Amino acid sequence: MFLAIVTVAVLLAVALAWEMRRKQMHLWLGSYLAQRTPPKPKGPVHVLFCFVDHFEPQWGKASYEVEVARVTAWRERYAKLAAKHHDADGKPPVHTFFYPEEEYRKEHLDQLAALCRDGYGEIEVHLHHDDDTADGLCEKITRFVETLRTRHDAVPVDPRSGRPMFGFIHGNWSLDNSRADGRWCGVNNEIEVLAELGCYADFTLPSAPSDTQTRKINSIYYATDDPLRPKSHNDGVDVVAGGHPSGDLMIVQGPLALDWTRRKWGLLPRIENADIRASNPPTKDRVDLWVRQHIHVIGRPDWVFVKVHTHGTQEGDVETILGEPVDKMFSHLEQMYNDGANYILHYVSAREVYNIVKAAEAGHSGSPSAYRDFVLPRPGYRD
Repeated sequence: MFLAIVTVAVLLAVALAWEMRRKQMHLWLGSYLAQRTPPKPKGPVHVLFCFVDHFEPQWGKASYEVEVARVTAWRERYAKLAAKHHDADGKPPVHTFFYPEEEYRKEHLDQLAALCRDGYGEIEVHLHHDDDTADGLCEKITRFVETLRTRHDAVPVDPRSGRPMFGFIHGNWSLDNSRADGRWCGVNNEIEVLAELGCYADFTLPSAPSDTQTRKINSIYYATDDPLRPKSHNDGVDVVAGGHPSGDLMIVQGPLALDWTRRKWGLLPRIENADIRASNPPTKDRVDLWVRQHIHVIGRPDWVFVKVHTHGTQEGDVETILGEPVDKMFSHLEQMYNDGANYILHYVSAREVYNIVKAAEAGHSGSPSAYRDFVLPRPGYRD
């Protein structure tokens, strides 16, 4: 009997080690286990929910007709879904479309701009590139941001400098050349270049189970670029209430955790990486787990940021993202995290997340909704 128990224990240990290596969990599990519960706020917790989208109309090398159908589905269906819901401020869920530079078509952005102008979304910058250079990156981003600004009024402009600004998600998760094999980027000083071009924050992470996942998790922090090395955002300095910027670029992470309610082989916890798709729909348990990661600006634990992501143009996932599962997700957020006593819910865009983080850093408190436009105003969105 003893030998059988030992054998099972050894087999489980081997299986766990194999699964950890296969899912790249060794990159971040230590940080996850070392997390500490933040101090309990005296008043209600404000939950700031942000839904970002790697929005790729040309995914899978689609025909032009398929591209049009994908974008049209969002234009016609998302407003109807979002209009059924509202947060404590009376605002509907706002979807942040991170649109790929290399897939630009004016007619697609016109449709999204109309949706955004109606209050249901905002547009930011997404990029897939490979074996690139700093100069190549600069040319691509500069051209695309100028296109978004002049043709669509779709990027915020810093009122102090008059400079167009943008949020960023890196295609294939490979921010700052962070893949071990060096694919899908090539620019070791990418963080530095993005900051110089007007990127206000990166929203790529989490990327688990990819090897691009950082050691630092469940955080909002500043990364400092080492131009000679990849993955400079592997660690960084937390944004602190009453503090000052410290680094090149703000990194805004979504929740990353172990989910013991969903187990592989009935034993090992699944990875919760804030990804929403048909094979990983947004259940009530997942929503609760996102909130429990308590991502916040240090010293402002009553403002909790929940950033989740999707790839919204893939046909197999559309009925999840534009249908009943996400509809129920919003309902659960409104029922459980908007009672006014324990929780107050705010639907926010990526830009609004940045503004509210900067307000916390500046020492502000109270309702975060007052700071949606704290640094960067909302674009006008012209089609």
